[in-house]
Amino acid sequence: MARSGPRKVSRYGDQFKATAVKLSSLPGVLIQDVAHALDIHPFMLSLWRKEVRDGVIVAKSAKLDVQTKAELRRLRDLERRYKVLKEEHTLLKKAIRFASDQKRKSSSLSKQTGPSTKLR
Repeated sequence: MARSGPRKVSRYGDQFKATAVKLSSLPGVLIQDVAHALDIHPFMLSLWRKEVRDGVIVAKSAKLDVQTKAELRRLRDLERRYKVLKEEHTLLKKAIRFASDQKRKSSSLSKQTGPSTKLR
């Protein structure tokens, strides 16, 4: 279904494209993460990477300072830790649910086998 309203069309300069490509080519950095951070579609970034390889986009080498690289590493590390914490949280919720179900079952079984099973 088509969206109503004006379409968002952005024109990016070669310097911006080159910087985006440089960011996406860092080891351990995913294209989709860079695209999300820059608010562009991952396909657009992939297209720019191809254009840089083919020589269509030629810009001065986009240099990343030490602080930017360190911040990207820190961000990757935090995202990795967050993912682990989410998985642990999900597992703990399942364990709690399982334990409470077991407790409920055992208490309902003890009620059923209580006074009615005594021999006279």
